Amino acid sequence: MLTRVLLLLYCVFSARCKEHHTSKRQVDDQKCSYQVTGYLDDCTCDIETIQDFNNKKLFPKIQELLESDYFRYYKVNLKKPCPFWSDSSHCGLRDCAVQPCEPNEIPAGIRSESLKYTMEANVISQHDRDCEKAEKLGAVNNSLSEETKQAVLDWTRHDDSTDNFCEVDDEHSPDAEYVDLLLNPERYTGYKGPEAWKIWNSIYEENCFKPNSIRRPFNTLLPGRGIKITDLFYQSGAFYSWLQGLCLEKRSFYRAVSGLHTSINIHLSARYLLQDTWYERKWGHNITEFKQRFDAQITNGEGPRRLQNLYFLYLIELRALAKVLPYVERPAFQLYTGNNAQDTKNKELLLEILQLAKSFPFPFDEHSLFAGERKEAENLKEEFRLHFKNISRIMDCVGCFKCRLWGKLQTQGLGTALKILFSEKQIKNLPDSGPSQRFHLKRQDTVALLNAFGRISTSIWELQNFTELLEAVQ
Repeated sequence: MLTRVLLLLYCVFSARCKEHHTSKRQVDDQKCSYQVTGYLDDCTCDIETIQDFNNKKLFPKIQELLESDYFRYYKVNLKKPCPFWSDSSHCGLRDCAVQPCEPNEIPAGIRSESLKYTMEANVISQHDRDCEKAEKLGAVNNSLSEETKQAVLDWTRHDDSTDNFCEVDDEHSPDAEYVDLLLNPERYTGYKGPEAWKIWNSIYEENCFKPNSIRRPFNTLLPGRGIKITDLFYQSGAFYSWLQGLCLEKRSFYRAVSGLHTSINIHLSARYLLQDTWYERKWGHNITEFKQRFDAQITNGEGPRRLQNLYFLYLIELRALAKVLPYVERPAFQLYTGNNAQDTKNKELLLEILQLAKSFPFPFDEHSLFAGERKEAENLKEEFRLHFKNISRIMDCVGCFKCRLWGKLQTQGLGTALKILFSEKQIKNLPDSGPSQRFHLKRQDTVALLNAFGRISTSIWELQNFTELLEAVQ
């Protein structure tokens, strides 16, 4: 009798233990389905170190800087036609609209850097040109040294198109307008479906380095068809087996583009329209939207890879901030808006951010890229540059103007980061003072670089918020 009782108690206890461990394993599996940890491929850094560095040290400072007048105003041409296909349809949703600034809303110092030239201005006499030059110098800032004033003028004429990794807007075009980024935030607009898919498909299928026979596992559903992509392709790892077979440069190109895509999707999930009534519009975190894009089970293992690529992109842009420090430290580099006290504070904060970026102990090693035989490396670098430049041109095909705005800004920011990484010799050989003709960043480049990194930094910060929200509902 005692034996039977003990046996019964053992069975009950064993069943409960098994149930407990099964339940715990299910919770752990759910937790791992949207979290990524450990070391990044092609890097010497782990994800936890990046999270801690960004969320505790860098994120608050970058947000403060981006709220300043110098960095909140971005000049962009949203009316350029798509260069690749004739479809000129635009999103009719109200959240796709962008409200440009009135001229009197832009600080005078920023306006003076982008004087518009009409056809008549191109045929004026040399005397008139000299007068215009003197007038422009006066408009820039009388407190600046003659050397710095001349640098500003030289920068407006500087043409470094052969070094650019992206297609930049002509700031002097009548269609180029200033936009207040704080009043036109990146968030969910409702722009989706075949038109949106066409953009990303063009980026991945036509501009990332891969053979035509390889199709990217883009989503579990093909756009607008409801046709499920074979799970076998995901589970077999066929796509990523091929990706690992690429050279480092081409693999890095794909991972950077994927990281940018991931960051944009996190922003849309974190600033989602949750409530839309006649008396209130509420934006916030949409957990369901986040899981559909990044949950390992829902995406057949694709989601965590996307998140890893976000951290990879973070390291690339963080390294660019560290590398550009000598250029920004020069007295000729100005963040001029006309408010001298604020301008001084902005530069001090920017230098603090760049020095912090330089202090990161496990930086991305840009020297590992294009390190082969010289001629072959140069050809690959040029191909790399032209591919990314083509992606920046695709941004003019985005039908949603707000999506186009942020797409153009973030591709220009990443393009500027790449330009910095591959201009090490030019930056090292900068003169101590005066204008630099070998390496130069326009104001638009600087604004795009910092805002683009700010978006990546925000994405990593938002991942922590989503983690806490998902843990709370489990």
